This record gives sequence, structure tokens and C-alpha cells, in this order.
Amino acid sequence: MAVDRSSPSARAERLKVWDSAKRPFVTPSLLNCNFAKVGAELDALKAAGAVGVHLDVMDGHFVPNLSYGAPVAADWRKVTDFPFDTHLMMSDPGRYLDDFVKAGCDIIIVHIEVLPDPVPLLRKIREAGCRASLCLNPPTPYSAIEPYLDEVDAVLVMSVMPGFGGQKFDPTVLPKVRAIRAARPHLPISIDGGINKTTAAEVVAAGATQLVVGSGVFRPDGNYAAALAELAEEIRRGSL
Repeated sequence: MAVDRSSPSARAERLKVWDSAKRPFVTPSLLNCNFAKVGAELDALKAAGAVGVHLDVMDGHFVPNLSYGAPVAADWRKVTDFPFDTHLMMSDPGRYLDDFVKAGCDIIIVHIEVLPDPVPLLRKIREAGCRASLCLNPPTPYSAIEPYLDEVDAVLVMSVMPGFGGQKFDPTVLPKVRAIRAARPHLPISIDGGINKTTAAEVVAAGATQLVVGSGVFRPDGNYAAALAELAEEIRRGSL
């Protein structure tokens, strides 16, 4: 019998794995993988010791780029039990929420910039059995999300403007990471944009518990285990 990896029970098991993983950890961004062989890429990441993967969903409106949607995520779900950390870079994320839940996504990240009142959607995400995360772009102040910290399971701080991989890390976002950490000492904080072995230590030192990494993992030689090991060493250094 085929395993239904999109079922609520399967999601609950994936989230147990996610919660039990030692933090800080790296979630590779599939935006940088080889889309011609995603199944093999997922297997390689699993063998290299990755905890989960990050899905960058772009609508071509909120961000000036297009990536993939829920049907693609659903196909990937059939071939992996990785937790899917799903970043909806969309003007109307609520319109497509049910599709991503049905596709087997586990953590749903939405942007404060498109949600004057994010509470109803955050609660709907959690009611669906997923984790709810709120994201803010580099120009957006910490005060924009501060009233909603009790409604989220995590926060994603963008250290570049979303839309394209390979951008340079902006260290001016680190005070926001520190402010969130001070306000909620146990809240998971992820950071995305320009994170690699030269920037990992400083973001961990600021309070990040999850590092979204693209080209820093998917390097040309294909040695993902070595890439993750190098990042782990920098994470260890930043944790001291």
C-alpha cells in the first residue's frame, strides 16, 4: 500500500522530527536544486543529514519572479518525508493555503507586508495542522510583527529582498533578530538570504535557530554533506 505522506498523521510525524532536531540547523532551499532531478536531490540531502527543506513559492506579483506552486510541492511530497518549510511569497497567501496544506506542506510562512491583520490566516494555518510563521522583509521594522508574536510558531527574517537567490547578506537586519530573541527567548527564528559559511556564525550569534541556505549547500561539486558540515562548524562557532 502506498504511503499517504500528505495525511494529517504523516504531517504530525514530520513535525515531531522537526521539533526534535537540534538547533540551530540548516534548511536547504530547493530554489537552488537541479529541477531536472529533484527526487535525487532530496535523497542526496537526506543522506547528507539535512533536517528538512525550504520551499520558495513566488507569485510574480508580490515578488518579481515566479517559481512553482502547490501541484509541484505535492509531487515532491510523494517522494520524500522531509518537513516542508514553505515560504509563500504571495500577495494573497490565504487564497492558496488549502492547496499547500493538501500538498503536504508542514510549516507555512506568510508575509506581514500583505496582511494588515495576519491573525485570522495564522490561526487558519494552525487549525489545518501546520505551523504558522510570519515573515518580514529587510525594510519592515520589528514593530510590524511584534503584536503578533503570540500567534506564531516561528518568525522568518529576510536578510535580502525576496525574489531571487544569490543575493548578498544584509547585516542591518540582525537587530531585528536580536529584538525578537529578547522578546521571545524560545521562539524559533529563521533567517534567509545570503546565508553561507561566512555569514552563518553571526546570524546564530544574533539568535537565529534556522538558517535557510541555497547556493551555500547546492555547490557545484555536489558534496552536500561537506557543505552542511562546514555550515555546522560555523553554527557551532556562533553558538559559543
